[in-house]
Amino acid sequence: MRKQEGVLSGVEVPARMHFGFVGVAPREADFVDTIPPGPFGGNMDNWRAGKGAKLYLPVQVEGALLSVGDGHFAQSDGEINGTGLECSLTGDLRITLHKARAEPAFLRGLKGPVIETEDLWVIQSFSYSNYLRELGTSAQSEVYRRSTVDLALRNAFRQTRRFLMDGFDFSEDEALTLMSLAADFGITQVADGNFGAHALIRKSLLVGRNRERPLGIKGGDG
Repeated sequence: MRKQEGVLSGVEVPARMHFGFVGVAPREADFVDTIPPGPFGGNMDNWRAGKGAKLYLPVQVEGALLSVGDGHFAQSDGEINGTGLECSLTGDLRITLHKARAEPAFLRGLKGPVIETEDLWVIQSFSYSNYLRELGTSAQSEVYRRSTVDLALRNAFRQTRRFLMDGFDFSEDEALTLMSLAADFGITQVADGNFGAHALIRKSLLVGRNRERPLGIKGGDG
């Protein structure tokens, strides 16, 4: 190996500390490749799931079996080169379980990860919403071959439409109009097998809509 110095000389990269991997265990398989993310969360690599954020995940197995890791000091949207700027990271988490019969309206249609920050709702989607179920017995290899950005954006559209209709009582036409006018769609990553896309919805757009306020997995203050 050859030591390299002076790489990206003169460049300042903004710190966006977060855990790239936050997930519960999937129900479809006992042994799962930890690289592709899915409805259970996992290796999402969305930098907005950092300090002060809340992450909502649908529990798939008894006890949830939450895993957290893959500390990143910095990363962008559209991760294309395999990793972020990796680091050792310690965090404090608050975990809240929402029972199915008592969960807030916005969680009832939850099919995958949703991130809440101080200013944003982030609807996280992937090329395959549930690749372990959709791609059959060879899913854990097929997902690397068959994922596309087009599929990820399509699922981001579908999940965002459902989020607005279930959580904020919009009609389908209203949800589609709002998405076209004010939702920002982006590419999360194309490095983790199951490509990621997300939608950003500013909370200020929805201040006039009535909704029960849920609690989720929240980053600590330290």
